[in-house]
Amino acid sequence: MNEKHSEKRLSGKTVFKGKIISVAHDRIALENGKETLREVVRHPGAVGVFAMEGDKAVLVRQFRYPIGKELLEIPAGKLEPGEEPLPAAIRELSEETGGFCTSMTMLGVYYGSAGILDEKLTLYFARLTGRGGAHPDEDEFLTVEKYTLPQLEELIARGEIVDGKTLSAYTLAKAQGLI
Repeated sequence: MNEKHSEKRLSGKTVFKGKIISVAHDRIALENGKETLREVVRHPGAVGVFAMEGDKAVLVRQFRYPIGKELLEIPAGKLEPGEEPLPAAIRELSEETGGFCTSMTMLGVYYGSAGILDEKLTLYFARLTGRGGAHPDEDEFLTVEKYTLPQLEELIARGEIVDGKTLSAYTLAKAQGLI
C-alpha cells in the first residue's frame, strides 16, 4: 500500500497500565508541522475464528461488560505474551467451543477502532473436524450456538449480530469463497 499521510511520535508516556491494556499519551508531529496529543490504548493483539461445523457456523454468546449486554460472536481471544496468532486461534477455538480442525485459513486483519486502539485482530476460517468439551477461561461464561448461513445472514440483517470482528470475518470468508 502506498501511504500518503503519516504522523511522527515525538514523545509519550504511559498513563495507565492494566492487566490487559495500557493507555499512552503521545505527543506527535502532524504532516503540516503542527503538534498534537494522541491518546492511545495499547493492546497485545487478538485472534478470531469463523468456524463451520458441517453447514453451520459455530458462534459463542457471552455477556460483554463494557456495553452491558450479550453479544453473539465468533470464538476469539487475546494473544498471550510472545504467542503467534495461528496457535492462539487454535487454542481459542478449542477453549471456547471444544472444536478442532486440521487446518485454518487466514482471512485477514481487523482493527476495531484504529483512531484510539492499536489492537490487531487476526481473523481465521476453520472447518471443524470434531468437537470435544469446551474449556473456557475461569472468568469466561459463554454458550456455543450454531446457525446455518441463511440463519446467520438473517441475524445480521436484523441487527442481532453487531460484533465487528464477527461481521468482518463473515464478510471476508464469503468474499474469499470459503462459505
